[in-house]
Formats: sequence, C-alpha cells, structure tokens
Amino acid sequence: MHSEVSVKLTGDQEFRFDLEGAEPMGHEAGRRWLDEQFISLDCEPLRASGKVLLADKVLTVARAAGAPLMQDAAWSRDFARAASAALAKPIVRVDVPGMAVTF
Repeated sequence: MHSEVSVKLTGDQEFRFDLEGAEPMGHEAGRRWLDEQFISLDCEPLRASGKVLLADKVLTVARAAGAPLMQDAAWSRDFARAASAALAKPIVRVDVPGMAVTF
C-alpha cells in the first residue's frame, strides 16, 4: 500500500514524503516521537482546554519545525513515519496555514 505524508507550510511551500521502502514505525513509537518533538520544539496546545489530539500534535509539530526541519532528510523522514503511524493512516496531508490535517 502506498504511504505518503505531505506538509503545506505556506501557499507555495509544500513538502512531500513518500514512505515507500521506509521502515514502518509502530503506533506507540509514533506517538512517543511526536510527544518528544512537541516538547523539544516548545509547542503549545491548540485548544483552550489544553487537550492535545494526535492530529493537533502533528499540526503543531509541523508548524514549529518549519522549512528548516522539513528540509532535514533524517528529521522529516521520522516525522512522516511518526505521523502516519500515530494517526494510523497511509496518506496524511498537513495544511499548516489552513490549520487542518486530512487523511
């Protein structure tokens, strides 16, 4: 099955990560990786309640990472693997300006 993660940072800046041939990451490992990045990148919850949904975490980590980390081959590969695993979806689209994650 084809697996891909795309991240749109601005109107004309989009990154696509094809996960074909990449070692799959387990669901819990993906959640842990995103948790670690959420903390290390000083992300803030999107909701006033402080509750952070997995999709929110993917979105805020992508936003905090920006182009510098998305251009880092090792980091972006791990981000894509973690997002796909944590959300349990083969196709993930992250739209930072639109504040949306779709599958």
